[in-house]
Amino acid sequence: MTKSKVSEITDPPISLGSGELTIEQVVQVARHFQPVVEIGPGVPGSNGQVAYERVVASRAWVEEVISENARKEAQGEALLSAYYGINTGFGSKAGRKGLGIEDIPWVSRNLIVSHSTGIGDSLHPEVVRAAMLIRANSLAQGYSGVRPELINLFVRMLNRGVIPIIPEYGSVGASGDLAPLSHLTQVLSKRPSHGGMKLDDLPADYDEGGKAYLALTDQDDLAAFSEVKVIDGVRFAVLPGHEAMRLRGLEPLELSAKEGLACNNGTTFSTALAVLALYDAENITRHEEIAAALSLEALIGFRDAFFPQVQSIRRQTGQVGTAERILALIKGSTLVDGDLDRDPRYVPPQDAYSLRVTPQVTGAVWDTMQFIRQVLTSEINAATDNPSIFLDLPRAYKAVSGGNFHGAPVAYAMDFLSIVMTDLGSLSERRTFRLTDPTLNLDLPGYLVKDVEGKSGRTSGLMITQYLAAGLVSDCKTLAHPDSVDSIPTSGNQEDHVSMSMNAARHARKIVENVGYIISIELLCGFVALNWRLSYLKEKLSEQGRAEHDRPEDKPDAERSRVDMLEIELSRTHQAPVAGVGSQAALEVIADVLYAQGDALPEIGVQPTTEDRFLQPYLLRLAGLVKRGELVEKVFRQVGIVLTGSGGNHDG
Repeated sequence: MTKSKVSEITDPPISLGSGELTIEQVVQVARHFQPVVEIGPGVPGSNGQVAYERVVASRAWVEEVISENARKEAQGEALLSAYYGINTGFGSKAGRKGLGIEDIPWVSRNLIVSHSTGIGDSLHPEVVRAAMLIRANSLAQGYSGVRPELINLFVRMLNRGVIPIIPEYGSVGASGDLAPLSHLTQVLSKRPSHGGMKLDDLPADYDEGGKAYLALTDQDDLAAFSEVKVIDGVRFAVLPGHEAMRLRGLEPLELSAKEGLACNNGTTFSTALAVLALYDAENITRHEEIAAALSLEALIGFRDAFFPQVQSIRRQTGQVGTAERILALIKGSTLVDGDLDRDPRYVPPQDAYSLRVTPQVTGAVWDTMQFIRQVLTSEINAATDNPSIFLDLPRAYKAVSGGNFHGAPVAYAMDFLSIVMTDLGSLSERRTFRLTDPTLNLDLPGYLVKDVEGKSGRTSGLMITQYLAAGLVSDCKTLAHPDSVDSIPTSGNQEDHVSMSMNAARHARKIVENVGYIISIELLCGFVALNWRLSYLKEKLSEQGRAEHDRPEDKPDAERSRVDMLEIELSRTHQAPVAGVGSQAALEVIADVLYAQGDALPEIGVQPTTEDRFLQPYLLRLAGLVKRGELVEKVFRQVGIVLTGSGGNHDG
């Protein structure tokens, strides 16, 4: 997709209410503008049809109880039946007395405008689009008592690129993400047509409709908009919310009974942030396995720690998978030491922990993310507002107050994700440190750039990349403090235990972003280090190189290093220094991104030099490569690993 051409999407549309929405579908809608099907009598799939029928039936019950109260009111009855969220106030202001028929639209409207009090930077449009899809899918389960028109308005906004602008702060994850969802609902709703202040009595510039991004297509005239932003390649106009709706042929709704609370009550924004964070974390963790393979080869590591026998006696599923994939990536390498049927040339065959425990750490990350995926898959298909309407109850009072709005499942899941991704970043930084430190990197150049002879100290090489990785890891450690252990009571102590799920999800998303850069740094250092190792070994093993350099065979056995033993083996067996099939594929993809474009960067780290490189462009290109996922796609294809699209599960 050309991101600026939103109208060109041709992927199959997604239907709501079936209980079958996936993490991948949320990402497709959020990032790539995949269409969504409106709910209706002919909604695709039997489950979707059942959900639509529940929507209609639950709405009919809401309208029935409102009509019943209207009859009581007309007959002069003083005490109307109170149905929470339908004809009452909220939280500690609920009370036991039902409000009159003329008050009901204002119950919803007042809830939305009073709760639209978020502050801070605007959430990324992809987060808002994910939230809109999740909220529509929640309402489409048929337990919320809303009109089908409301659900379909969410869908039309998604399909036509109207995206409410949402401040990032304001939710404690208690009655759901109240403030963010209220800001969203401002755009799709309007003032009731009667019963409030006259518009003439309000200031001329008073606007309750919020603000919105409008995703622009090639048919839009950019000159017609006073403010246009480009966010990750997509052009957005910034407009008053109702103006954005008008330009896409959409009319805001006057909210009716239950609909205000149904719109702003639930874990929607916490879950939207969580889904995107998890999806990105899975992608980054696949890249971490490739980075680990490059580091293992550049540092002449051992295969022993990756043997299936080692993994089988630990009995951890993720660990088995990570070890299998790394062995596949380094298959055919003449650098990595030992194999199942070949003794190690250097003993004892034991690497530092940052290399040796990669299966244990990365595998545990995969196992944790698999659990998180299960939690979030349930959450995006859940009805999370309150009260829920259960028509199959034998009693007449069908509205049931529960706590499905509480964000604890999402908060815990995001705290877990923050913890494991921080540790993954820490592991990667330790390998980067080992690659760059001249006392640990087994004769690689100090900081991976070799000075011209006699010019020692003129260059810094890749020294600062490890500083950056260290700073990012430290930031992750601070952000990874669990948010779910905190609770500050709200709403007059009616809501006396809150989840802080949105804080947990925001922090997890930032940690995942940081770790993406940390892994990109290791990929850059591993790329430079492995290329240098291969180039230098080829030079030393040539006839001229053997004549010019000290021969490791001439050293006493006790003084031979790992590098010496490698050179001796390659020389005796007449083998060339070769990287594993996966590592070699990774080197080629990275080289293509850095060097083979029209705006190619200068090559780095192979020849002795007196000149450093401006490193930021290298890192940013690799970070973009990681985000797009093409490195994993090409490398895994080369070694026969098939991505199944479900967490860390791969078929090799």
